[in-house]
Amino acid sequence: MRYHMFETKAGFCGIAWNGTGITRFQLPTDSAAATERLLRRRAPDAEPAAPTPDVAEAVAAVQRYFEGQETDFSGLRLDLGEQDAFFRRIYAAARRVKWGQTTTYGALAKDLGAGPEAARDVGQAMARNPVALIIPCHRVLAAGGKIGGFSAPGGSAAKIRMLALEGVHVEPPRPAQASFGF
Repeated sequence: MRYHMFETKAGFCGIAWNGTGITRFQLPTDSAAATERLLRRRAPDAEPAAPTPDVAEAVAAVQRYFEGQETDFSGLRLDLGEQDAFFRRIYAAARRVKWGQTTTYGALAKDLGAGPEAARDVGQAMARNPVALIIPCHRVLAAGGKIGGFSAPGGSAAKIRMLALEGVHVEPPRPAQASFGF
């Protein structure tokens, strides 16, 4: 496995790949060192390398994305071999959610022919997404269009910023308020 670090308008990203396809993607952080540390935690055996032509295409697409240009990652080759079969189906369905569109965990489960109880599985798959952005987990929201979680650096605020790049505006989560029942 190889990896490459690169800069975007949103910060430093990292990408890892093997002979089959892209295996890991690290969303931007403020420093190359922080991004590299996060990527290497998930791909400890990867070695730094110059990108292959396919990976260079992915890097250019990510840079365009963070410049606010409509970008489609669905044609990029991925290697999700270590994921279980149901998660791979979830990821394939999520890749069909296009720029500027959103869906919910429950709707994605329904699209897969699963019942509403599978919405939790969809949420778990999104949280474990090894190639966030390329598989657009930021476009998958909680019920009622609520932002839901986001395990990438910056959490739900990063998810809101990514959706805003695509022209999708969602309300930030509201702080919990104490309720004493009076």
